[in-house]
Amino acid sequence: MAIRQIEPPEAHNILSNNPEAVYLDVRTEGEFAAGHAAGAINIPVLFITGPGVSEENPEFVTVAHKIIPIDRKLVVGCLSGGRSQRACEILEQLGYTDVSNVRGGFGGARDGSGRVIVEGWRDAGLPVSEEVGESGYKALRKKAGL
Repeated sequence: MAIRQIEPPEAHNILSNNPEAVYLDVRTEGEFAAGHAAGAINIPVLFITGPGVSEENPEFVTVAHKIIPIDRKLVVGCLSGGRSQRACEILEQLGYTDVSNVRGGFGGARDGSGRVIVEGWRDAGLPVSEEVGESGYKALRKKAGL
């Protein structure tokens, strides 16, 4: 099944109208701490291990499965929409059925020349937070028993 693609304003509308919906930010912990959609939780799908080098987070599936109920409506975002698309595919394979990828993510999607083609959450003027607390990956790992 194709993953539903939405843009930041629609994601904000979904979250505003459905208090049970979850914004899952799959960027790195550092990216999340520097600013994220207000109310989001952070489970990185990848870890950056060097310049241009990344590896999948081996605990992504475990933490997501233990923290997010399988029937929950999920809005999944990253910086521009690539990592979150991958996370949506993984979540769908786990049995999550109401998963949407945020095209444009937090920072916006760009074409090959660098021109913004989808405005990101931040630039769309949607609510942003730098608060990590219980929504950060370290706290969620602990809550998941890891």
